[in-house]
Amino acid sequence: MSSVHLRTQLLKLATPLVQLHGFTRTALANSVLSLPEPHAEPLSDSAVTVLFGEGDAARRTLINAWLDEGRGHMRAVPVDGVKRALLARLEYNVPVLRHLPEAFGLVASPRLGIPPIDLLPAIQHAAGIADEACRVTNDASVGPSWYTKRATLAAIYAAAELHQLTSPPTAPAFLDSLFESASHVENALSEAEVFAQYVARSWVAIAKSST
Repeated sequence: MSSVHLRTQLLKLATPLVQLHGFTRTALANSVLSLPEPHAEPLSDSAVTVLFGEGDAARRTLINAWLDEGRGHMRAVPVDGVKRALLARLEYNVPVLRHLPEAFGLVASPRLGIPPIDLLPAIQHAAGIADEACRVTNDASVGPSWYTKRATLAAIYAAAELHQLTSPPTAPAFLDSLFESASHVENALSEAEVFAQYVARSWVAIAKSST
């Protein structure tokens, strides 16, 4: 088995362990215990580093694998519209919700400390989910409406997810309310960079408040 194939397989086995261990090197180390021919003991820390990266780099690798799996989850469940697709993605968060503030805070923190907050992960996360929601519902938008619809859905999802981190039981109702006022969301969040700053700063703030 190649190292690339092994890495991919172990990441797939590690994501279910996040619920117990969080987005940690421990979850990655314990992934080998779930192999078809399981190891007798977890990976050593040096082996985790070789396969997934040093320090927090390994944790980022696991977080990104989990996020990729979340978009796959949207394709695997029956949906009858973009709102249901976004709700399915919020439901995917639920088992690991207590670990998400720290995870989002980590990905929004730049690796070299400059600038103080990295906006790109927030943009990519919301945009990827919006694009997946349109794909699974066979959205036929073209031209400017293609971009407008995805930008609006990205804003709606990101706002609903931030709400979910602080008030999980009311997240579905909050998502409904955002769809009822989608035009207001679109107008209020027309500046993508401003919105990305809001999401990224919120991730970091929620992470700090949860520690």
